Amino acid sequence: MRGAWVPLRQAGAAARTMLIGAAAARWGVPAAECTAQRGVITHGPSGRSLRYGELVEDAGRQPVPKDVPLKEPAQWQIIGKPVKRLDTPSKTDGSAVFGIDIRLPDMKVAAVSACPVFGGKLRGLDEAAALATPGVRDIIRIEDAVAVVGDHYWAANQGLRALRIDWDNGPNAKLSSRELIGKLRGAYGKRPAVQARHDGDVDGALARATKRVEAAYELPFLAHATMEPINTSIHVRPDGCDIWVGMQVPTVAQSIAAKVLGLPPEKAAIHNQLIGGGFGRRLVADSIGQAAVIAKQVSYPLKIVWSREEDIQHDFYRPAYYDRLTAGLGPDGLPVAWVDHVIGGSVMGNYFPGGLPEGKLDADAVEAALQPPYDLPAVHVDWTREDPPVPITWWRGVGPAHNVYVVECFMDELAHAAGRDPVDYRRRCWESCHAPARCSTSPPRNPAGAHHSRPATGAVSRCMTASAAISRWWWKSLSPTWARSSCGAWWRRWTAARSSIPTPSRRRSRAGSSSGFPPRSTVTSPLKVAVYSRAISTITA
Repeated sequence: MRGAWVPLRQAGAAARTMLIGAAAARWGVPAAECTAQRGVITHGPSGRSLRYGELVEDAGRQPVPKDVPLKEPAQWQIIGKPVKRLDTPSKTDGSAVFGIDIRLPDMKVAAVSACPVFGGKLRGLDEAAALATPGVRDIIRIEDAVAVVGDHYWAANQGLRALRIDWDNGPNAKLSSRELIGKLRGAYGKRPAVQARHDGDVDGALARATKRVEAAYELPFLAHATMEPINTSIHVRPDGCDIWVGMQVPTVAQSIAAKVLGLPPEKAAIHNQLIGGGFGRRLVADSIGQAAVIAKQVSYPLKIVWSREEDIQHDFYRPAYYDRLTAGLGPDGLPVAWVDHVIGGSVMGNYFPGGLPEGKLDADAVEAALQPPYDLPAVHVDWTREDPPVPITWWRGVGPAHNVYVVECFMDELAHAAGRDPVDYRRRCWESCHAPARCSTSPPRNPAGAHHSRPATGAVSRCMTASAAISRWWWKSLSPTWARSSCGAWWRRWTAARSSIPTPSRRRSRAGSSSGFPPRSTVTSPLKVAVYSRAISTITA
């Protein structure tokens, strides 16, 4: 919504116009006599009405209007109003149906195991013990996985555990995390980078800076870990198939199933269900293709469920990143130059058909790194593409999930180098950036022109102050009893271990109090407050 506020409003207005046009054509009345409200098109003079669903096919054949007038704020029925969700009661009382809840007549359940190494294949299988497991009905082999079908999930999973599988781990058999991060490090300065932003005399500002601060950040692959693991209920018949699944991209799922099964797309029906967490994982329909390959080998409806282990091991991950940041500080300790070099895989290049051409910028990789919310007179941001042999896609908060973390950690380092409290340092950088004289020369928030609303300076300053107060209260509220407890003992051992690591952020913690807790200044970063607040909530629960 933040980045596509106007386009989404325009799309909604165009759809409303097309629905009204379809209803008016069906009734043979002027479109001006029809209104759209609460999912229904109504003809005022006659009182006739049709629901959107009854008109969608006709509306799709209407010409797409241009320059449709948008509603005035006074006409908004939902935006900006405290409207209750329609699905809250069913999700509260447990009656809501998610993909994993689907039950069909004569349905069996399959547990799946795919090759634990990406790019590997199934080489051999000893089925004897699995077939002897009570409730197991079938064992289905595909190129890179095996499925055990049972009367219920327990039987299928027990049968899967009893299998003796021989995997051909393929070209990535010896791939390690160390090798992957080594490739990212090795790409720095050796592979061509794509310039994302350059403002001001960065080299000159660094040369004139009174202090130079550098840091490198390594961020791992991250799984989505959705509440509901991957699952697909599917029934393949000679004349078509039906699929019950929760997907963020049902049309993509339909096209993949149709292609695998050799069916026209209209013969592959997707019954989209509530999703127990998508977060970007269900933007990828790999599990649909797998389910179709498995289900076409049986005649009955089949529910295919990935275990939690399978779900984590065969995710499409948030890319691993290696970021190198350099900043120059002026006499007042504030940044005069900022360089951020992001190295990682291209989500856009791996997701969209045709990929991302070499030399083109993946905006997701640098989102939030491109426009930090601080006063940075000279800025240079680069991105080097280093695609891993591991499937990647968007993850939860997409680009900012990694870049905000890096930017804010580096701001902590700058505050430490300047001898300033992290919150006061941020406030100074924020307020100087948002002063009217500075804002007039600052680059736009989003070069593409998307709508982004900036919080008022005073509101952000108050938020920072409140966050700092809460974090400091947290430490003061810890009683001596807690400090003497096993949790307190663990904390003292942990802080002692941290103090032995010779980095600026670790040296800071050596000045901690005798109780073993870090000094107050080390927990005033707004970024850290949420973590510490969550920790104390867990401890006191």
